[in-house]
Amino acid sequence: MTTSERNVWMWSQAVAMIERAEGLHRQFFRPTEARPPAWEPPVDILEAEREVLILVALPGVDPREVEAVIDNNELLIAGERRYPPALQNAAIHRLELPQGRFARRIRLPAGQYEGAAVSELHGCLLITLRKLT
Repeated sequence: MTTSERNVWMWSQAVAMIERAEGLHRQFFRPTEARPPAWEPPVDILEAEREVLILVALPGVDPREVEAVIDNNELLIAGERRYPPALQNAAIHRLELPQGRFARRIRLPAGQYEGAAVSELHGCLLITLRKLT
């Protein structure tokens, strides 16, 4: 490889690295809503004959404070997990449960749905969507 060929190769590699870095920058630092979600809760999706059940791992979150909205063929779940007031000034030894604003967008199985009934089931949220078809 000649010096000229080596310079062209190095330049193309440098340009490719810059393009990857810019892509990562756009991915992680894109403008978002005023309060972007800090984390996404894990979910299980189960389909029965007349409904779709979505179990969301949100222990310690009041179901009345969770937003569950059907948007086209997706379900948006959003809310916030906060420490109880008694724990606000406690010494922290370990933090494993995520705190703060959460949001999760879930693609629903094909079909049309009505309502998003939110209830609590063994420390998790249960979202029930009735099938229309």
